[in-house]
Amino acid sequence: MKIVSLFSGCGGLDLGLIQAGHEIIWANDIFADAVETYRNNIASHVDDKDIREIPSSDIPDCDVIVGGFPCQGFSMANMKRDVEDIRNKLYRQMVRVIKDKKPKFFIGENVKGMASLGKGEVLKKIIKDFEKAGYDVRWHVVNAADYGVPQSRMRLIIFGVRKDIAIDEVFFPPETTHTDPEKAKRLKKKPWLTIGRALSHFPEPEDGSDIPNHEHSKYKLRFNGHLGHRRIDPNKPAPTVTGRGDEKGGVVVLHHPDNHRRMSAREVAATQSFPDSFVFEGTKTSAYRQIANAVPPLLGRALGIMLVENEKNISDTESMKEAV
Repeated sequence: MKIVSLFSGCGGLDLGLIQAGHEIIWANDIFADAVETYRNNIASHVDDKDIREIPSSDIPDCDVIVGGFPCQGFSMANMKRDVEDIRNKLYRQMVRVIKDKKPKFFIGENVKGMASLGKGEVLKKIIKDFEKAGYDVRWHVVNAADYGVPQSRMRLIIFGVRKDIAIDEVFFPPETTHTDPEKAKRLKKKPWLTIGRALSHFPEPEDGSDIPNHEHSKYKLRFNGHLGHRRIDPNKPAPTVTGRGDEKGGVVVLHHPDNHRRMSAREVAATQSFPDSFVFEGTKTSAYRQIANAVPPLLGRALGIMLVENEKNISDTESMKEAV
């Protein structure tokens, strides 16, 4: 299917959708380094203007609209969460484009903290706005580790199907492929990918200077259990990679699973399931931020497979109607 991507960042979600067989025909983000990363790794169809200044008529028609609308105002890691945070209102731009372009489906992605903001009233409002745009809407919290990402990353997925579409069964949430090792055999799924295994092929940064983005923060390690100061268990998926803001904000870098230094940007990218060939533009700090704010490509791939299943259900339903 042809997909328009809003708030695309460096392209983690889009990369996964492409891996699932879809075509991204237009993307948009205002973070300059992320846009350059996107252009160099995915395609030149990314627009860097503020979405609030782009009329819907300038956006191509499509089958699907996706968007990881800015989440920092919703994040549990943001201790100053506020219902009125201006970043929380950018989802309305996504609603506006969806209402005007009328794709078959849309996918919204955000942090799980959005579900509890304003005692749940914010999510209710967001769902209602998407419904008013003409969509049947569902939401679910998923863990990226359940899709092969070596990281425990809880994300809220919002999925909409245009109300006039005849679909026999809505396939949502995407089917998981991995699970807790203790349950894997019984559930016939793969065990979670551990962070120790995911990073095992990387040499130390000083021995791998030819590897793109393999630079690490020299910040002194502390182990107090707080965000960015946790001891990492190499035999489990990593804790959530956290961006903590846009290009003007700070970043929080996880410890390496050997707990002797912080991860390099390349290692954080692997923690997010980016391929080693995906190169991030800008400074080391910018690379950390781009990676942390991205949707893990493997989660994006699972969402892309989910879209395929739903498109198939539409085709099957329409074929049955034609036969009758």
